Amino acid sequence: MQNKVDLIQEDQALVHYGQIQDFVKGTVAEGSPIVPISAQLKLNIDAVVEYIYKHIPVPVRDFSADPHMILIRSFDVNKPGYEVGNLEGGVVGGSILRGVVKIGQDIEIRPGIVVRDNQNNLVSRPLLSRIMSLYTESNKLQFAVPGGLIGVGTLIDPSLTRADRLTGRVLGSVGTLPSLFVEIEINFFLLRRLLGTKSEGKKQAKIEKLLKGEYLQVNIGANKIGARVTGVKADLARLLLNGVACAEKGDNIAISRRIDKYWRLIGWAKIERGRALDV
Repeated sequence: MQNKVDLIQEDQALVHYGQIQDFVKGTVAEGSPIVPISAQLKLNIDAVVEYIYKHIPVPVRDFSADPHMILIRSFDVNKPGYEVGNLEGGVVGGSILRGVVKIGQDIEIRPGIVVRDNQNNLVSRPLLSRIMSLYTESNKLQFAVPGGLIGVGTLIDPSLTRADRLTGRVLGSVGTLPSLFVEIEINFFLLRRLLGTKSEGKKQAKIEKLLKGEYLQVNIGANKIGARVTGVKADLARLLLNGVACAEKGDNIAISRRIDKYWRLIGWAKIERGRALDV
């Protein structure tokens, strides 16, 4: 999408259109339609929706698997001054990747509460609870399936869900969630050039290879976590995480490097294996 076309003249928009074509040349996006839009004024949004409907297939949903939900928000819905008897449990929100969740179901949230013991080792305490309500926007649900954003009311202490404290966690049936990794081995792919920045020659900077000892940021699902590179060989690398990630072999992750005081996307990777915590 070529956004904000309402802010420039037609000839400028055509020049920008050509720049986009040059940018995607040689990538999987080469030859893809470029739709000029104005998100602010809602111009051509119908054309984008039509293209998505006609050309992007609906993902295959697995309703029979154990539920797996990525949490991107968490809330405390209680107002100041509520009486103890009127308090409600914490609410979490996110997307269900597979399976079905329903009211009354016992659930587990991993990693839950993460602390360090006397030897400075990470210790995870998963949260166990029960689903008390389900919402999508303002609609109450009896059960929820993959696709869209779902709000889940629980019996969790609302102090633990306040201000997105459970963002990046994973929700599922008790005992069915993936391992908790503190170290992972990845098969990585670096972008050819840095997105969103320009070097002195007004060209996008080339992305340097991963270096042993450097500090990166990885996104595993909705979990944003720091990681130190402890080993690199060809397109394989070992990362020591600065926390705990609930993930499994084959999961895709994003890799960012700190450049000019900002974290910039430099590539992506697939988890090959990892060292897990005992839970």
